[in-house]
Amino acid sequence: MARSVWKGPMVDGYLLKKADTARQSSRNEVIKTWSRRSTILPQFVGLTFGVYNGHKFIPVLVSEEMVGHKFGEFAPTRVFHGHSGGDKKVSK
Repeated sequence: MARSVWKGPMVDGYLLKKADTARQSSRNEVIKTWSRRSTILPQFVGLTFGVYNGHKFIPVLVSEEMVGHKFGEFAPTRVFHGHSGGDKKVSK
């Protein structure tokens, strides 16, 4: 189920503080976050977030199209290495 509209988007408070300080300082630093569940807000556009996927931080540059989505959607947690290509039997 989706979150109720009257509640508003779910964003961890520390992310808003870090985004404000990153906006005020013109340096282009990566903001590390473990909060994959947080919603991307319009204030985050143009900032780079390092979203933790359980192994490392994936850099995510936030654009206009990402607003309303969750951070976890842009940092996959599983790596697909392909199907096994071994035992192919030769038919005669």
